[in-house]
Amino acid sequence: MTASPETAPRGGEMPASEFLKQLVAVIRAEDSYGSWEGKPDAELLEEFIVTPEERREMPIIGDPDPDLLWRVEKFYDAVALLLEKRTGAMAAQMSKIHHEGFGRIVLLSGRLIVLSRHVRDIHRFGYTSYAKLAEAGEKATQDAADMVARFPEAAQA
Repeated sequence: MTASPETAPRGGEMPASEFLKQLVAVIRAEDSYGSWEGKPDAELLEEFIVTPEERREMPIIGDPDPDLLWRVEKFYDAVALLLEKRTGAMAAQMSKIHHEGFGRIVLLSGRLIVLSRHVRDIHRFGYTSYAKLAEAGEKATQDAADMVARFPEAAQA
């Protein structure tokens, strides 16, 4: 029996993903008062899911919402932590997002830029499903790990 659109989970089924587990851990680490303790992982990640209809309705003019910027930061924090688990190279993210919604996000490890992303329309940041969210996080982590493997001395400097 398939779920009707009204009862289907908003982002689809949660895939088994190391990235999604790391992202949930990053989000839960911010919960200093325990208000998210009882929430399921899918509910914590729901704000990362943006349907095509929601994306069309989002204005691209105006300052990006602070909650949205927080989600972008947590996404790349999760990439950095998963990269460290996989390669042993500590990484940190830095971002500069203009109030009009464009900018750059970099992950640094030692003296190496392991990931560099230009962003536009940050107002519309999100993925259509949990599977797409996991895929994007895994790809970003793999790209960064490939760079660490290519220049290990710089990443450890």
